Amino acid sequence: GEALIVIFLGGITWIGSHQLAPERPLDSKVRPITVQVVALDWKWLFIYPEQGVASVNRLVVPAGTPIAFRVTSATVMNSFFVPQLGSQIYAMSGMDAKLHLQADRPGRFMGISAHYSGEGFADMNFAVDAVPPAQFAAWASRTRSAGPVLDIAGFMKLAQVSAASKPFSYRAVQPRLYDRIVANAGAPVRETAQSGRESH
Repeated sequence: GEALIVIFLGGITWIGSHQLAPERPLDSKVRPITVQVVALDWKWLFIYPEQGVASVNRLVVPAGTPIAFRVTSATVMNSFFVPQLGSQIYAMSGMDAKLHLQADRPGRFMGISAHYSGEGFADMNFAVDAVPPAQFAAWASRTRSAGPVLDIAGFMKLAQVSAASKPFSYRAVQPRLYDRIVANAGAPVRETAQSGRESH
């Protein structure tokens, strides 16, 4: 069988050929969580579809759990990159890129855009907090208790402000919003007569 190659990089474990194919799921007995990533002008939006919340410029993940990232852009091309986690991936309008990473132990890391995207490029950074799974669950629960709702109108408002943003969170997310952002390929995501009647 294929020999397992383990490389330790900033507390992150790479197993087998994953480094050559970061879009492949990690081999783990722990159920992964999904985080949908949207690059905007000078900020990053993180949607947690399973937890039903979202955050801007702060990524919170459970340590020891594989993270299945889905990455797109609602503006020009960017590059989603957390140096301590290894691989970077391009965020492009209309594309749904996949990246699988895992933080082996708790810690705080810095995420950046590794692709120049215009005058606000220097502000395209975000904090990554890898926390114990129980703490992640508590964070998601707290997040659901306060803050605005991220629906199409809220997303358009966020996307139209071309400015850096301090971290904040949304207590709820409209179902399948990420898919609609990808499908609109950077064009304004507008309400339709069918919204609210989508199959979930």
